[in-house]
Amino acid sequence: MQEQMIRRLSAPVPRYTSYPTAPHFTEAIGESAYRGWLGDVMPATLVSLYLHIPFCDRLCWFCGCHTKQVLRYAPIAAYLKALQAELRTLGAALSGRGRVTQIHLGGGSPSMLLPADMCLLADRIREQLRVSEGVEFSIEVDPNDMTPDRYDGFAEAGVTRVSVGVQDFDPLVQRSINRIQTVEQTRAVIDAVRRRGVRSVNLDVLYGLPHQTIDSLDATVDAVLEMAPDRIALFGYAHVPWMKTHQKMIDEAALPDVVERYYQSQHAAAKLVAAGYEPIGMDHFARPGDPLAVAAREGRLHRNFQGYTTDDAPVLIGLGASAIGTLPQGYVQNVTPTGEYMRRALAGELPIARGFALTADDRLRRYAIEQLMCNAELRVSDLQSRFGTISGQLVEDMHMLYALDGEALVTFDGDRLALTERGRPFVRTFASTFDAYLSAGKPRHSVAV
Repeated sequence: MQEQMIRRLSAPVPRYTSYPTAPHFTEAIGESAYRGWLGDVMPATLVSLYLHIPFCDRLCWFCGCHTKQVLRYAPIAAYLKALQAELRTLGAALSGRGRVTQIHLGGGSPSMLLPADMCLLADRIREQLRVSEGVEFSIEVDPNDMTPDRYDGFAEAGVTRVSVGVQDFDPLVQRSINRIQTVEQTRAVIDAVRRRGVRSVNLDVLYGLPHQTIDSLDATVDAVLEMAPDRIALFGYAHVPWMKTHQKMIDEAALPDVVERYYQSQHAAAKLVAAGYEPIGMDHFARPGDPLAVAAREGRLHRNFQGYTTDDAPVLIGLGASAIGTLPQGYVQNVTPTGEYMRRALAGELPIARGFALTADDRLRRYAIEQLMCNAELRVSDLQSRFGTISGQLVEDMHMLYALDGEALVTFDGDRLALTERGRPFVRTFASTFDAYLSAGKPRHSVAV
């Protein structure tokens, strides 16, 4: 019975880092609409920046990001010129309005940037935009990229948070995903960035990888705990070879099935909690004093394209190829092909390929999904006070969700709908109940657990 429930509730659904999700963006929203939306940003509006660096010096077969392998630095240097051009165009469009409180460099491997280029990019951001004195500046790091001068470059650029991908330390698993990385390398990164003033370190661990077992995952978690990171993300590997063709290099016969994935995730989560980390949403863990844990306890947790966050800025601006931005009016996404992105950015354009303008119903459902994903609960009274009569259909959906639950996964007292501890691992599936677009078109997703 337990295995039947796991299989039923693990059907593929979105990860809900946005609503509506990116497959529903359309070309009806382009540069003109984006410029209009930027024009509505007020001087005091909080702004978060995401800068995408779509390059790696090796291609990890498990990766679901938009990136490409490069063996020379020249393509990166050329791309950075286009990224700086986009920054200039953005700065002109904002004309000093908005206040940047968060900067995130993702990839790909932004840690490939030469120290001088890292510092120059940080300088250009501060030149073109109004950046808060205490800005949080985070970067994703591949330990294989790191050299002493790069650590110094992080410090000079003002990096305050580092996220390191671990995945799994088992040699067989690493070979099967083309990601060779030792415990010693990873520990050296943590020690080096902390010596240079980085305040927060996050480590990413994956379950559901080829040849992975509960025992191998257990050993990886032990090694991670010894490094005492401030945060740990425990992600399920998303096997989507129809989207990311390099994932075809992975032997599907070696992948654990959804039942084994479930038990892997629950075992690792229990171990992290026993070690003193607080569970955050469906896949993050943090030390009790970490701002993410505090936000979760106080009901201030948010979810965006970087996952769970304390970032409450109403404007998230994405720069770089394929980057996605969020504004009160909706979403925008830059063109994905790197060459086309560079051509348009260097020509002084905001290189938007598509987007989505939110309706009142979209905002209602986005709020409901975020509440469930972040807090594992949703209140009728809250929806009615925020959205009024348009919340009626969603309230009916809440009643239906509860009525169909025969596994004690959901509680509902007429106002507060909440997932039980047993139901929380399946939060993506329950959130999909409120997704009005899920059956529209035929986007494919990864399994829910």
